[in-house]
Amino acid sequence: MIKKTISGKRLFVLDTNVLMHDPTALFRFDEHDIFLPMVVLEELDRGKKGLSEVSRNVRQVSRFLDDLMLQATHEEMMSSGLALPNIENQDEQHKATGKLFFQTTEVEHVLPKDLPGLQADNAILAIAIGLQETQPDTTVTLVSKDINLRIKASILGIHAEDYYNDKVLDDVDLLYLGSGELPTDFWENLKHLESWTHEGKTFYKVTGDIVKNWHPNQLIYSPGEESTIEAVVRNHNESTADIEILADYRKDNQAVWGINARNREQNFALNLLMDPEVDFVTLLGQAGTGKTLLTLAAALAQTTEQKQYSEIIMTRVTVPVGEDIGFLPGTEEEKMTPWMGALMDNLEVLNQTDSDDWGRQATNDLLNRWIKIRSLNFMRGRTFLNRFIIIDEAQNLTSKQMKTLITRAGPGTKIVCLGNIAQIDTPYLSETTSGLTYVVDRFKKWPHSGHITLLRGERSRLADYASETL
Repeated sequence: MIKKTISGKRLFVLDTNVLMHDPTALFRFDEHDIFLPMVVLEELDRGKKGLSEVSRNVRQVSRFLDDLMLQATHEEMMSSGLALPNIENQDEQHKATGKLFFQTTEVEHVLPKDLPGLQADNAILAIAIGLQETQPDTTVTLVSKDINLRIKASILGIHAEDYYNDKVLDDVDLLYLGSGELPTDFWENLKHLESWTHEGKTFYKVTGDIVKNWHPNQLIYSPGEESTIEAVVRNHNESTADIEILADYRKDNQAVWGINARNREQNFALNLLMDPEVDFVTLLGQAGTGKTLLTLAAALAQTTEQKQYSEIIMTRVTVPVGEDIGFLPGTEEEKMTPWMGALMDNLEVLNQTDSDDWGRQATNDLLNRWIKIRSLNFMRGRTFLNRFIIIDEAQNLTSKQMKTLITRAGPGTKIVCLGNIAQIDTPYLSETTSGLTYVVDRFKKWPHSGHITLLRGERSRLADYASETL
């Protein structure tokens, strides 16, 4: 919902990019009214062609508007406004009373002659100022994802806000970390404690006030750099929880495809990745924390050795950091290869061998047989059975795209999302609106999902220093 910093009846003037970003924005303003300038409809018309996510959103907006107008009279369209339903609260107590108004007359207001910017943006600013003058008892607010347009609006005395409905959290610092440190007096304050072993694993049933703040598959550890206990939360309710002591993948005899965990968070990550009961894993962390390497090692071990999955599928959104290199020749896999540098780099680490060129080529052919590279563009409508799916650079996906990908999972499939929310390249996405942030928050209470934020880089001392100082 739009953040309500002003009380009373409000009129929201929507910029085009809000509807391009979220087609359902029309229905998310509760009792307040919405005004659509004619220039917004023209920009929507120009953006409706194409196969991109934005084009699909524009076409959905057009369908919503068409449905609203089919139920309205000409007088409602011209002056009294179209009644807007509330898609979030359908009961009578929360029934929306807001209306949608279209611009039907030319707004008489002259902007400063030297005002820079696009003609469409300036037209929206002029309309907002005109509405302020004709409706002095109503708070007129311009809603836009464009920061520069909001700055210009504020300079001209127009109240402007970002679109907040897609915001998962008010602050990224509130994002679930996936792990938590136990208090020093944890064992003393427990009301009840049981222990048992099953299939070589040690379990504890703990009862106390602290467990009500835990989440399924949350990783907990005792204070100090060298933890005396590292465990994962299993069965959990308001007063009791079962915790399982984790495997220690830092030991040489516990290596996964030749890879050992180098710190506590990496050990937590490998435990989640190797757990067959966890169907969905999210790993966050800055560059060099080992997200891709750990995931590939776990995927190869469970696919080639344990035969738990039939193949590994790796994909990512193709958003360039610099200038786009244009169209690429070849098959789907060949087109995706330039975007998969992280995959190739990590395969070199996993495929280190002292054998001759023939031996290295044989190993590469084996890996290529198990790992398939796929494009996000062709995911809609597919169902993946018994696959280990890795979604790299997931911070560049919207919540809608993330839903499309995760719902592709069939029986026996595991999905792992990797990303760094501090490195977002998709326009209009931020740390609090990224699809990766969205799924971390929404899946934290599901007993078949797990999340961990990797905190320490293990790439090199140069990379660590660059991350801290640059």
